[in-house]
Amino acid sequence: MRTPNRVTITEVGPRDGLQNEGRAIPLAEKVALVDALSETGLTRIEAASFVSPKAIPQMANAAEVMAGIRRAPGVTYIGLVPNEVGARNAIEARVDEIAVVVSASESHNRANVNRTIAESLEAIRGIASLCREVRVPWTGYVSTAFGCPYEGAVEAARVMEIAQRLRDTGAEAIALGDTIGIANPRQVSEVVSLFFARFADTPLRLHFHDTRGMALANVIAAMEAGSTQFDGSAGGLGGCPYAPGASGNVATEDLVAMLHAMGIATGVQLEALLEAAWLAEDIVGRPLDGRVKRTLPRPGVAQLAPQADYVP
Repeated sequence: MRTPNRVTITEVGPRDGLQNEGRAIPLAEKVALVDALSETGLTRIEAASFVSPKAIPQMANAAEVMAGIRRAPGVTYIGLVPNEVGARNAIEARVDEIAVVVSASESHNRANVNRTIAESLEAIRGIASLCREVRVPWTGYVSTAFGCPYEGAVEAARVMEIAQRLRDTGAEAIALGDTIGIANPRQVSEVVSLFFARFADTPLRLHFHDTRGMALANVIAAMEAGSTQFDGSAGGLGGCPYAPGASGNVATEDLVAMLHAMGIATGVQLEALLEAAWLAEDIVGRPLDGRVKRTLPRPGVAQLAPQADYVP
């Protein structure tokens, strides 16, 4: 099995995770979650989304989140933006990196941002210009890269075409999102291999949802094809408001536990990450999907039965 020595993880729980929650999450709890994640050894955290509160109410106080967090040395704090207004607000809030999203399918792009793909790519040109002026790097996300909730299969050639446009516009990295968790390991291997054959010098990040329980299998397939960067969400928080049926992202603690068991370094402390995942569960007020924390005792909580041995 071909695997890397080290993997870099981008934690997306505070943004992609919380955006789909039905109840309003208090500002202090959002800040507490980011701060807890900042103490785990993670070096990349997607902290907020600078979108209209009418579109996604949970992200209404993005600037206040950025102002309230304790910025840990060596951690890159990322803000998602939909347009130039969002980009200006994110830059003013002192994000370290910006993320932009365009769908690989027209139907999802219209549902997500009320634009055609061509219109989104043109808007991203303006965002890229702002980023160049202030020297803030940005990543281009291609959502529905492995399948669309409205159109079904998405051609890999279309995904590569959009990735090419994003790279030509100035993206420092490309991320491919399995927005509805429909990808399978063979498909992932083929798409990742195609990407590196075409963009050998461009960093690639993979964003897998675990709708069908295949996210970790897809991570392994991606690593075997050369990938070393993945998104995760504490506890498995997540879902897309505009992707019917999509469940949460792969749980960051499950991803880290698997990688460590395989001898792959992440720089993340699993125990601290589990504490952050339990905090995320407390914040949303319901059990989350992460599996590893189910097998280990929560500190300070009496256990009804002995826990199985676990060696990370």
